[in-house]
Amino acid sequence: MRNLLLFLYALVAYSCSSPTNNVVTTFDDEKSNAIREHYQNYLKNDVAALQSLWSPDLKIYLNSVDASTVDDISELITVQHEVFENINMSWTYEENEGEDLGVWVQTTKYPASDNNPETAVTHSWFIWSATGKASENSITIPVHISFEWADGKIIREWHNFDTQAMMAEIELASQG
Repeated sequence: MRNLLLFLYALVAYSCSSPTNNVVTTFDDEKSNAIREHYQNYLKNDVAALQSLWSPDLKIYLNSVDASTVDDISELITVQHEVFENINMSWTYEENEGEDLGVWVQTTKYPASDNNPETAVTHSWFIWSATGKASENSITIPVHISFEWADGKIIREWHNFDTQAMMAEIELASQG
């Protein structure tokens, strides 16, 4: 009985220990800070500065499995700034009494596994808000964007957000 209890204790202790998987998440690292600056360039509509962080072969997945290119996203950013004013990116929640934390950014380094190479991905979450110049409607959109890195450049981006209100405003502006 004593051996059984010792065995069960050892089993529970072993199963509750954290496995070492070598995944590391950081918040104030070079890549996370580069994305914070990248977003400031977006807000300033500095497309050239945005392009300096992108690989020439960048693939951007805008709620799609079909990739967009640097030219596609550069044009979209220009259009957004033509169609919207007071563009803002923020991150607040009730627990911090509504204090704006800016954009939530973290970078996770994943070790190589199976057929996947080691990679670093920066994740960001924020609320995108703006006022349409044509409609004067304010819109807010929760956004999640992930950035995959290689050799100090962004090689892939995944944009996940509902584009319906944004695209409706762009369509309205194109009719005017």
